[in-house]
Amino acid sequence: MESIIFSEKIAERLTGFLSKQSYSKLGIITDSNSFNYCYPMVADKLPDHLTFTFQAGEAHKNLETCTKIWTWMTENDFDRKSLIINLGGGVTGDMGGFCASTFKRGMRFINIPTTLLSQVDASVGGKLGIDFMGFKNHLGVFAEPLAVVISEEFLQTLPLRELRSGYAEVLKHGLIKSENYFHCLKTDNWKVQPWKDIIEKSVSIKKEVVEKDPKEEGLRKILNFGHTIGHAVESHYLDTPEHLLHGEAIAIGMVAEAYLSHLKLRLPKNDLDTVCDKIIAVFGKVSINPEAFQSISDLCLQDKKNEGKTINCSLLRRIGECEYNIPITREEIISALAFYNELKHEPA
Repeated sequence: MESIIFSEKIAERLTGFLSKQSYSKLGIITDSNSFNYCYPMVADKLPDHLTFTFQAGEAHKNLETCTKIWTWMTENDFDRKSLIINLGGGVTGDMGGFCASTFKRGMRFINIPTTLLSQVDASVGGKLGIDFMGFKNHLGVFAEPLAVVISEEFLQTLPLRELRSGYAEVLKHGLIKSENYFHCLKTDNWKVQPWKDIIEKSVSIKKEVVEKDPKEEGLRKILNFGHTIGHAVESHYLDTPEHLLHGEAIAIGMVAEAYLSHLKLRLPKNDLDTVCDKIIAVFGKVSINPEAFQSISDLCLQDKKNEGKTINCSLLRRIGECEYNIPITREEIISALAFYNELKHEPA
């Protein structure tokens, strides 16, 4: 398991960590947003290094960008003793780690997640990958970073929509593992919270699960609650003007899969209502065209938890208790999307 370092003074902590490492060359991979807003927070304290910056956004998490990164590494004579720092959100960590772990059969890398989403989710577990043919994280590997350095300092650089996107994974951690944690998370004025405590709690929940099942052979699948349908919704809207952030799509997926939990595992009706009310209070509602239901259900066939043509889902027995490998049908997915569409809501 990677070393996870929490720091309130990121530049000093990173400098101290790097001073104890031996490497032939240091490279920093960022997207355009983190280069503008986060890189200046650490740049002056870093030793000599080279930087590679790609255009921000999930649409650039692909083989074309990887080829540019590998070309940059090759032209600048990086070798297996070089060290990469991935500074940015989940896309940067996923893709930068993927490129580092495949270049010359693997070089070391450090992840510095700069979004709430990447700090509480992508920072733990060693999952790396890119999107391919319109499918989320279709190509990838398991590889642990040398370290993950997490600082709430970066949250002040985030647009509100990005902060909210990360909050979806925070809510998920409570839903799958801790009822008390879920009920403590705010919906009114959710933007003002003890983020350091929340990040550490969410990381501890994910770390506990991953340590028991590092390669996602069983228990780790509970971390995918909301993601079977959520990833399909995200993929459906990926290259459209209605593009959704990851957490926005997962919020839809959690409501839909809470409905399936009620249908298939008898999640109590009051728990279903609580999940829906809390998520919609934060995220509002997206109007999904019913004509897209079939397409979204078809995309669920590409989910990595599936076995053959069986769509496997992680569903709630109750708030705080999740089960995995629950078969669902495309017809049930369509009914869950219809349930989501029919919910009443106030604008977020």
